Amino acid sequence: MATTLYGIPNCDTVKKARTWLADQQQDFVFHDFKKQGLTREIVAGWLKHLSRDVLVNRKGTTWRALSDERKASIVDDEAAIALMLENPSVIKRPVLNKNGAFSVGFSDAQYQQIFNG
Repeated sequence: MATTLYGIPNCDTVKKARTWLADQQQDFVFHDFKKQGLTREIVAGWLKHLSRDVLVNRKGTTWRALSDERKASIVDDEAAIALMLENPSVIKRPVLNKNGAFSVGFSDAQYQQIFNG
C-alpha cells in the first residue's frame, strides 16, 4: 500500500515533510488538495482515524476568519466535513496516510517513529 501526503505545496510544514520523505528515500504520492481537490470520501476516511479536533486547525488564519456562528456550528463530523470541503485551508497539514495509518502535522521525531518504528 502506498504512502500519501495530503497538503498544499506552499505550506512550510508540508515542505518540511516532503523534504524529510525525499531525504529518507520514502516513496510517496503528494496530493495537493488545493489543485486536486478533496472528496467527501477522503475527508470522511480521515475522520475514521483522526478526530475533527485534530484535523480542523483552530489556530490558523482561515479558522480565525470564520464567523463566530460558523465556528460554533462545527459540532459533529458532518459539519466538520462540510467545513473542510468548503475551506480546505482550515485543515491542519500535512495529513499522512501510510498503509492506512494516519497522522497530522510534521516533526522529525514523529516521522522517524512512523517510518522506522
